[in-house]
Amino acid sequence: MQFDKEFDASGLACPMPIVKTKKSLGGMAPGQVLRVVATDPGSVCDMAAFAEETGNTLLASTTENSKYVFFLRKA
Repeated sequence: MQFDKEFDASGLACPMPIVKTKKSLGGMAPGQVLRVVATDPGSVCDMAAFAEETGNTLLASTTENSKYVFFLRKA
């Protein structure tokens, strides 16, 4: 999937992946896509809840090389 910006949250524990994702999205234009890579298993549920609460769209949630990868479209 194509994306405009990437944020690597590897090694960060809850709630930091969400906090840093929010900050990364803040500097993006509506419609742009952010790719987030995380190692915290809790980020799977957290990212879905974050997207729902903020109105951003969670386009995909996958696993690559034991890491969790998310694609979010900025609202």
